[in-house]
Amino acid sequence: MTEPAMELIDVKKTIGKKEIIKGLSFEIHKGEVFGFIGPNGAGKTTTIRMMVGLMGLSGGDVQILGNSINSDYKAAIREVGAIVENPEMYSFMTGKQNLGHYARMIPGVTKKRIQEVISLVGLEMPINEKAGKYSLGMRQRLGIAQALLHKPSVLILDEPTNGLDPAGIREIRQYIRKLAEEENVAVIISSHLLSEIEQMCDRIGLIKNGEMIAIQDVNAATAETTAVEVEMEAAPIDRAAEVLNKEYDINATVANDRLSLQVERDTIPKIIQTFVSHDIQIYQVTMTKSSLEDKFFDLIGENTIG
Repeated sequence: MTEPAMELIDVKKTIGKKEIIKGLSFEIHKGEVFGFIGPNGAGKTTTIRMMVGLMGLSGGDVQILGNSINSDYKAAIREVGAIVENPEMYSFMTGKQNLGHYARMIPGVTKKRIQEVISLVGLEMPINEKAGKYSLGMRQRLGIAQALLHKPSVLILDEPTNGLDPAGIREIRQYIRKLAEEENVAVIISSHLLSEIEQMCDRIGLIKNGEMIAIQDVNAATAETTAVEVEMEAAPIDRAAEVLNKEYDINATVANDRLSLQVERDTIPKIIQTFVSHDIQIYQVTMTKSSLEDKFFDLIGENTIG
């Protein structure tokens, strides 16, 4: 395995006598989109602030390409681009002027690089318009372009789709995937939109009460559950329910001429064969994949993620 782009090693944060972050350890690799989720007050923003050096660590270390944020801050943070909360731009300047202004603060950013990031986030058309006229989605993309000027190895985005309409969310999602794949950047996204995280990320870390309670591949998070929700339209419906109970010890719910049941996926063909052998007509079988949301609500034991 290659060296992690970013690694958190037993990171802790205490404010007063309260332990906010209780020893977080995980790593993120180049070319990966890592989702960072959890309920309100779980410690997401505190952790991100420590990752980007806006808040000191009470214990542990954050290493970026092997450089410690504690002992070699400048070398470590040079590899990080970040948007924490909303990207702030000068509204009276054009998008290009904003990027030029920020580029002057960073050694070695060329006009060619400015043009590269403009193309990367798809802002070629409106880049010469004043930023004050930009939509929220365009401002987010300009913020990402700014964060990418110095070719960071790690891009940290705190709620990048916050306040966007569905088209804007889809747009940002596409650019984030493109960045990871084409620029080989490690992207860390904090979000409470689980459906978006599921479509955008390769792996997800779930934080609760300052502790990482699960890290999982997105595909594995849903594939791991073998029991699935099934709806069957069959006739006679009462006979079908009776057969399920007698042959499989399944108590199905009957409503609107449909059976609702939870069953192991591999059992579904056997149930259909059994129905056919009992002269029960089957009109439709619908299987619902367990969602990421279901999976994480199970882990959190709550009904809200914020």
